Amino acid sequence: MKVENMNGVELLTAMIEGHLPAPSISETMPMQLIEVAVGYVKFSAKADARHLNPMGGVHGGFAATVLDSVLGCAVHSALEAGVGYGTVDLNIKMVRPIPQNTDLFAEGRLINLSRNLGIAEGSLKDAAGKLYAHGTTTCSIIRP
Repeated sequence: MKVENMNGVELLTAMIEGHLPAPSISETMPMQLIEVAVGYVKFSAKADARHLNPMGGVHGGFAATVLDSVLGCAVHSALEAGVGYGTVDLNIKMVRPIPQNTDLFAEGRLINLSRNLGIAEGSLKDAAGKLYAHGTTTCSIIRP
C-alpha cells in the first residue's frame, strides 16, 4: 500500500513493523514508536550525553520534543488517509529532571478530534511509572 493511501494508524503501524523508516528526528532524540491504536501511541525514549544543557542535566527540550512527537502521533493515529496535522499549541509541565541513560516511556492519548482541531494529552514516565513530564497539544488538522 502506498503511504498516501494509508490512514494514520496504518502508517504508524507500518513504522513499528519496519515497513516504513522511522522519522529522522528519532536519530537526534533516541525515541521509538512501540505501540499504536486509534487515538493512542506509546514511545520508548532515552536521553544521553548528546542532550545535556550547560549545567550538565538533560535539556528540557528533550522532554518537549518527545512529548510533541507522541502527542502529534496520537492525533495522527485517528486521521484518515491524506489528512495531515501541525502543532498549534504545546504545553509541557516538567515534574522532575529527566535522567540520562534511563529507559523512559511516553504515552499520548487523543482527547478530542473535530474537523479542524485535534487535542491530545500525554506523559513521560520511567518503567516504574514515575512521572517526569506531562503535556498537552492542540493540532490543526490539514485537509486537502
